[in-house]
Amino acid sequence: MTKTTKGLLKEETYLTDRMIFNSFIIFACILFAVSFLFNTPAEIFHGNITILTSSANLVTDYFEIANIGAALTNAAIMVIQAALIIKKGKQQISGLMVASIFTLAGFSLFGKNLYNSTPIILGVYAYAKFSKTPFSKLMPVALFGTALGPLVSEVAFNLNLPVFHGVILGILVGFIAGIFIPVLAQHFINFHKGFSLYNIGFTAGIVATMCTAILRSFGYNVETVYLVSRGNNEPLSLFLLILFGMMLVFGLAANQWSLKRYGELMNESGHGNNDFIKNYGPGLVFINMALLGIVFTTYVLIVGGELNGPTIGGIFTVVGFGASGKHLKNVLPIMLGVFLISYFSVHDVNSTAALLAALFGTTLAPISGYYGTLAGVIAGGLHMVFAANLSFLNAGMNLYNNGFSGGFIAAIVLPILEGIQRLKQVNNCPEV
Repeated sequence: MTKTTKGLLKEETYLTDRMIFNSFIIFACILFAVSFLFNTPAEIFHGNITILTSSANLVTDYFEIANIGAALTNAAIMVIQAALIIKKGKQQISGLMVASIFTLAGFSLFGKNLYNSTPIILGVYAYAKFSKTPFSKLMPVALFGTALGPLVSEVAFNLNLPVFHGVILGILVGFIAGIFIPVLAQHFINFHKGFSLYNIGFTAGIVATMCTAILRSFGYNVETVYLVSRGNNEPLSLFLLILFGMMLVFGLAANQWSLKRYGELMNESGHGNNDFIKNYGPGLVFINMALLGIVFTTYVLIVGGELNGPTIGGIFTVVGFGASGKHLKNVLPIMLGVFLISYFSVHDVNSTAALLAALFGTTLAPISGYYGTLAGVIAGGLHMVFAANLSFLNAGMNLYNNGFSGGFIAAIVLPILEGIQRLKQVNNCPEV
């Protein structure tokens, strides 16, 4: 490779990174601006105080306990913080980083905030220093690791400790959790072999379950909650469809007003090399993300569900992973499996719990992408059953409960699918 070629590639990478970084800032500004369409500055300020001091256990909808404007502002603040961390790290922006930003924004509507997330990020940073690992390589781990935010809030505000002691102890617990997350995540990926995209969700589930068991053994009552808002579909659907419409136009413009190579992207299994930005460029990735957002927003509305903090958080997460592993071809079978089990079982297809399983269950997209549609439908159905019964183990202190469930489902289903695949290969072998 000549020096001129290297220079051109470096310039192209710089322009791509700057485009994506600017899109993060624009996204945060949109969230912040829209918040004032729902609430007054005073309502937003007081709502954010409520958010910062809430226990934040899954499922705590910030739309419900505070207000929509405060929740959107909280998400904007979290995106800005994450964008500044990424900028300081001077690392090339990958598809996984885009996924981490949108996931962070989504969960900042129901569980994450500046207080309960920052200690975890600092813990991962401390681990990077101790292990002499560049923090830039652990940025996605740090941002995804904020799934344990409710653990910090629970210790600080829900154990009947004096306020100052609770706040300090919460910070310490989050910091320690942040130190261990990178080590455990590296180990646990072998459990599901990368067929669940939310590896940190599985890791956080193990950590949260252990911490919940410890708290319960000392007599602390740690329970799940279910606080969700209703009745805001019209304004929120308008906001989301305009947002994803803008994203689609932006993507088309960046991709020279074409869908060139989109069929190639749709043939990706989602397993293995999932950096769609590196492989296909930002334009096509934004198109993919926008289409995922439009389809899943429409799904929530069609089945009669509610657009609230958790469901919008789920939509943002699916959209984010449109840059790292997900596309319509490998997520729709998972969604169909969740829908079918919900429809024919005791679960209502339009309940927030079932919708969260359909949205976050797409963590299993690599299964349908690699093994086919039927495998994806079965995995999605099993995920619906399993996810509904797992949250008690960690009392909602792991926000990525579906990632926790997805890790188990992948580990259960994979040996069976691998066995079937081997039998097919044996039966197709020509006789000697």
